[in-house]
Amino acid sequence: MRHVPFFRWVLTLGFVLFACSVGLYAAGSDLPEARQIDLTVLDEKPDGSCRVRWIDPYQKRAREASYQCDPGRSALLKAPQYSDSRGYGWESGFMLTEGPDRGNLEDLTAESDLGYADVFLLLGVLLVALGLIGGNLRALPRVLGVEARLIRRATRLSEAAEWAAEDYEQAVVAVREAGRHGVLSQASDAGPDARLVTALWLLREAGPRARETAALGRKLTSQLHGLLDDAAPAAGVRSMLHAGPRARGHAAQAVAELRLLLTDAELNGLPERFAQTSVDLLRGQDGDLAALAAATDFAQDPSPYRQLLVQLTLPEPAVVPARTTCPHRGRRRRRRPRLPFGTSRRGR
Repeated sequence: MRHVPFFRWVLTLGFVLFACSVGLYAAGSDLPEARQIDLTVLDEKPDGSCRVRWIDPYQKRAREASYQCDPGRSALLKAPQYSDSRGYGWESGFMLTEGPDRGNLEDLTAESDLGYADVFLLLGVLLVALGLIGGNLRALPRVLGVEARLIRRATRLSEAAEWAAEDYEQAVVAVREAGRHGVLSQASDAGPDARLVTALWLLREAGPRARETAALGRKLTSQLHGLLDDAAPAAGVRSMLHAGPRARGHAAQAVAELRLLLTDAELNGLPERFAQTSVDLLRGQDGDLAALAAATDFAQDPSPYRQLLVQLTLPEPAVVPARTTCPHRGRRRRRRPRLPFGTSRRGR
């Protein structure tokens, strides 16, 4: 089921109504023009009801009418404090300057009805607020499911395991290739024998657990690849927002499995073990020093080299991964190119 952006459409409709309201306000209303004039307050009550007098320039005479004055204005503008010898007060108002009612006072209390611009403005503001609040509340559970730091840790662990396994495989391939053209003897100082001794010395330096570490690396890499593909939507806020409910469900399950795998791997010291194995297997990058050290060590004790060569000629036990490739996985992971033995890897 794909995500339906309901609140996004609500927000869009709110902005459209808001724009219509602004357009109506910009186009102007049907109210006639008016200008502000001075009013003489003849009589005033405490609630602001008063009777005022003004000069009508169109009828060229003084006129009187009822008006709603501002009861909160300063007491100095009211009678008898206002500086008028006749004891009147002062107020200001608006007189219509066009239409059949020009010369009359504008009745501000009668303008209580809402126009189209006001209705569009209120509806637009309500829809914009609903779209923003509802959209954020709807996106909150998806944003809370983001586990970017966990995904990065799992990716680093997968890369370290893959590098350790590939480095060991390259070292074994180097031994087997060199073993086709040379044999181990007491005088292995040049030619194919030197290459074979150097390759075996490299594996001896990596330690007896290198083979087990490489097998663990292959197994863990197979597990992490599938889980990382499933947990891809949880790697960031943007990817989580664009993922559907089914993809988010798979991502939540994959994140839970990744957390268990990472906890177990860190408790067993697998990240450090993979890194140390890769470092030990990369000692053969300096070919001259490695060949000299290998020849010296082989001359002192050649028996472990022969035993190791016999072990490497035996087929390795197959490692069955604990988790197969997920059927709904859609991405292909980038594999690191295999380098020949003795060459350096940049960027490690």
